[in-house]
Amino acid sequence: MDPLQSAIRTMLEQLGENPERQGLRKTPERVAASMKFLTQGYHRDVEAEIGDAVFDSDNREMVLVRDIDFYSLCEHHMLPFFGRAHVAYLPDGKIVGLSKLARVVDVFGRRLQVQENLTTQIAQCLQDHLNPKGVAVVIEAQHLCMMMRGVEKQNSLTVTSEMVGEFRDNASTRAEFLNLIARRFG
Repeated sequence: MDPLQSAIRTMLEQLGENPERQGLRKTPERVAASMKFLTQGYHRDVEAEIGDAVFDSDNREMVLVRDIDFYSLCEHHMLPFFGRAHVAYLPDGKIVGLSKLARVVDVFGRRLQVQENLTTQIAQCLQDHLNPKGVAVVIEAQHLCMMMRGVEKQNSLTVTSEMVGEFRDNASTRAEFLNLIARRFG
């Protein structure tokens, strides 16, 4: 048995369960596979994900991909948190394929995380790879560690932001970004 499966079997025993009962026999295998999927970000390389999708461009206007669904696991309780990420940058000679913004969110989201660090990691990655005039990331998420246990607040929403460069230094640029993510189109 793989060490992760063995640990899950031990956890079941410590919880007072019988890992040999019919419904639990394959649970260690299933949970191990699930955890490997949910934390695949540790085995994904941001460099490879962005790859050769960085292109020269004269575009100077904001590029925004809004409402990027993501799923992550709280590093404190290993319970899911999930929501939407809004990611923007101001090009300075380089643009990146739009799907790469979603892939960057996934690479960092599919790790044990806290939302505050996830937000910063996404912004820093884009700053490092594109060297734009600015990067903005806002994440809105629900945390099952707050909903299922502890304070049990089902309607709470956590919002974090990271503003770099022009998004931090220029109030009108920041306001444009915040207005665009607040607007509902269609």
